[in-house]
Amino acid sequence: MAYQTIDGVRVWGNPDPGALAQAKTCAEHGDVVQALMMADHHKGYSQPIGGVVAYDGQISPSGVGYDIGCGNKAVRTNLMAADVKPRLRQVMDEIARKISFGVGRVNNERVDHELFDDPDWSVYMAVGRQEHDKLKALARDQLGTVGSGNHYVDLFEDIQTGRLWIGNHFGSRGFGHKTASGFMNLSGGREFLGKAPGENMDQPPILLDMDSELGEMYYRAMKLAGQYAYAGRDYVIRQVLSVVGAEAEFEVHNHHNFAWKEQHEGKDTIVVRKGATPSAPRQLGFIGGSMGDISVIVRGKDTQENRESFYSTVHGAGRIMSRTQAAGKMNWKTRSRSGGQISPVQMQEAVKSFGVELRGAGTDESPFVYRKLQDVLDAHAETIEVLHVLKPIGVCMAGADEFDPYKD
Repeated sequence: MAYQTIDGVRVWGNPDPGALAQAKTCAEHGDVVQALMMADHHKGYSQPIGGVVAYDGQISPSGVGYDIGCGNKAVRTNLMAADVKPRLRQVMDEIARKISFGVGRVNNERVDHELFDDPDWSVYMAVGRQEHDKLKALARDQLGTVGSGNHYVDLFEDIQTGRLWIGNHFGSRGFGHKTASGFMNLSGGREFLGKAPGENMDQPPILLDMDSELGEMYYRAMKLAGQYAYAGRDYVIRQVLSVVGAEAEFEVHNHHNFAWKEQHEGKDTIVVRKGATPSAPRQLGFIGGSMGDISVIVRGKDTQENRESFYSTVHGAGRIMSRTQAAGKMNWKTRSRSGGQISPVQMQEAVKSFGVELRGAGTDESPFVYRKLQDVLDAHAETIEVLHVLKPIGVCMAGADEFDPYKD
């Protein structure tokens, strides 16, 4: 087996001490069936990113995290990348203009969707009319916006076929964030929209029994936020297809930061994946690398090791350097940074040498802050197979120095 078991936690790749300590804490609280860490793991809030915890009859809002349903969508278009390269600069300019990137942004074009009629909105009405109305208005305003942090819209060239692919990565925006913090507040006896106490990254997970009223409400709200994230990614892909002048021939759409009802090792479980991609046999997934690295389309294998991974795999390359280490400490009054290890010149040179047309992004998203994707894929070679290798030719993200509260 490619993984090792450390204090009961199944670990793929080289264990990061901080993330491992978090996984151990998760394993010691609640009715845990198994705790695992994928090869792209790194420290997160309460549960490590790249961490998977399977519970018996419990769900963890802190484990799912703030960006509920964050995920990746990729489509193969009917164009060749060579068709777009001569006009790539103009195409990326138009994507940056048309798609809204950044924290707190609203969509200039109102997007209606059937999810706004979903009966699960009654969960928020049960919390309170004010809470329901505020969150629904926020969700309507932000549907189809991308956000900041490591969220992106990319154009790719399939290195085997030369075909043009479009991909994106983002989640449920402020709606998901307020849903997560709201249920964490309720679990602590606070008001849903109240101010939460300061976070402790290493705190034990917040757990709700699935057969409790609060657990059932959170599960329904989480599913709604997941639908919202899918609707947003669908919308953005349609917008980019319009900009490029292409049609989608094939799509792969998956998510992480979620809790699934699944059966493993003969038990009904709730599997909480934070920054981990489901990889059941023949299930497809889109896994993104950094802006200076490959991305891939993968398929889950029917192997013993995949069963022992609780059908989970990586969701990206995984950070090896924090945002502050990379870009320095931000002074929000002067909007200046100091002490960063990566300079903008270094970043631009690296991206240019890889042949990428970049819009936005700060040094905290540079290729230097991530593992090489192939390294983490190699650690999961017995659980997934790579179907397509995609090289980025255009990358669009929020501008540098955007505050990112969503903790993906």
